[in-house]
Amino acid sequence: MVTVPIDLRHVEDERFQQAEMNIGMVGHVDHGKTTLTKALSGVWTDTHSEETRRGISIRLGYADTVLTRCPECGTYSVEEKCPECGAETEWLRRVSFVDSPGHETLMATMLSGAAIMDAAILVIAANEPCPQPQTREHLMALEIIGTRDVIVVQNKIDLVTPEEAREHYEQIVEFLEEETHLDPDETPIIPISAQHGANLDVLVEAMYEHFEPPEHDTKSPFRMYIARSFDVNKPGTRPEDLKGGVIGGAIVQGEVEIGDEIEIRPGRRVERYGREEWEPIHTEVVSLHANVTPVERARPGGLVGIGTKLDPAMTKADRLSGQVAGEPDTLPPVRDELLLDVELLERVVGTEEQRKVEPIRTNEVLMLTVGTATTVGVVTSARDDEVEIKLKQPVCAEEGDRVAISRRIQRWRLIGHGVIKG
Repeated sequence: MVTVPIDLRHVEDERFQQAEMNIGMVGHVDHGKTTLTKALSGVWTDTHSEETRRGISIRLGYADTVLTRCPECGTYSVEEKCPECGAETEWLRRVSFVDSPGHETLMATMLSGAAIMDAAILVIAANEPCPQPQTREHLMALEIIGTRDVIVVQNKIDLVTPEEAREHYEQIVEFLEEETHLDPDETPIIPISAQHGANLDVLVEAMYEHFEPPEHDTKSPFRMYIARSFDVNKPGTRPEDLKGGVIGGAIVQGEVEIGDEIEIRPGRRVERYGREEWEPIHTEVVSLHANVTPVERARPGGLVGIGTKLDPAMTKADRLSGQVAGEPDTLPPVRDELLLDVELLERVVGTEEQRKVEPIRTNEVLMLTVGTATTVGVVTSARDDEVEIKLKQPVCAEEGDRVAISRRIQRWRLIGHGVIKG
């Protein structure tokens, strides 16, 4: 089945102008995450020149689609016309995909994306033994961040024999039973070929039935985790035609509309009296997009782009990614030190040997992911299950926020998580 996903650029139905939830595409490198995103949304999310050259995802990619069902024959798809009988389909739910990189060197990017995932599709290639190192690491990251709803996709079944596919399926079941929090009896495991569109109707049905959109808080002050930031102006644009910088991410509470003033923290680095400080940024919302669909007001659910009056030099090349935007004077404090209650894993994930996790030591350097922010810090005190860390770059975070902790073991490896105290 070759899918032709619905074009969402000019959606007029208010029910589908904004996605109801974010679905992560996670898994080991080259297992087909981006190809599956393209099959379901029509968007190839690897657009950066380095991604095109290397053939892997480097940055977080985003795409929306609408899940549909045929009222005549019951076929699920992402198309306006049923691919089986040609009848007009019913729109069920709009969703956003967060396509995360699978390479081990890009785990920090995956962790920042996990913070905005409501559910996830774990892509496992049928032509490689299961589990691969980043299959383990991505699934553990989802558990640490708190993403529990997962569908497992056994991709590339067109490259193996039926006997090999069944043997590989048993490997997946054994992996889920022995190494994860997922129950294989309750977790859909769906064989597909993203390249050829095989079995995508079964996957769409599982996404609709298995993934429950979260309840959103629209009454609290507006707050958004910034995952990307852009300069949308093309080289050579005349000064009078320049557009302000764009920030993109997931709204976690409240609503925002065109004309609102917003604040961004930690903001920008300034130097005063020989000391380095961080100064909040204030700007005005001039445009809103639910992925590619222009909207007047945005709420939690899906991925949102906000056009601002900021100098585009401030937002180019993801310079504001990891920061938090919101209603002025309502954002969490900016912290350059963290006091954490820590829970370490038994084994290091992301490596073949899965060595034992040693206790955190004073003066060691750790990588921390808080929301969509990733920073490095030095441990100033380590005692039992509590550690204090001095950060190289501050974060905007509240007491009780979860923090993913990684240690340098050849590369950054996930070793546990913590909760911010005080």
